[in-house]
Amino acid sequence: MKIVKFIFSLLFGLMFINAGLSKFFNYMPMPELTPEQMEIFAAMEKLKWITPLAGLVEIIGGLLFIFPRTRALGAIVILPVMVGIVVHNYTFEPSGLAIAVPLLLINIWMIIDNRAKFQHLLDKN
Repeated sequence: MKIVKFIFSLLFGLMFINAGLSKFFNYMPMPELTPEQMEIFAAMEKLKWITPLAGLVEIIGGLLFIFPRTRALGAIVILPVMVGIVVHNYTFEPSGLAIAVPLLLINIWMIIDNRAKFQHLLDKN
């Protein structure tokens, strides 16, 4: 089970590192956008800091996710991005859910698997 978890974590982390790097170097092709999506991306371009911030979070979260010692932190760092990806795909590109939902489930699995590391944050003092 440990090797399966490592393989899933490695692939998950590498996917996010790749997506984050692409936000800086624009090497991944973009699918054809709907007019609604074009409006969203135009708005994001006006906020010059949002895309680099998302890319940086994806890179850091992906790196943290790969290594067992930092995987719990990586899972928490990447969770808001992952939820945004699922919501975006649900709203605009339902075919993308075939990849987004399993990735979200892997993210949640790692959070649950590492719940002992978070338990003290939820305990009453």
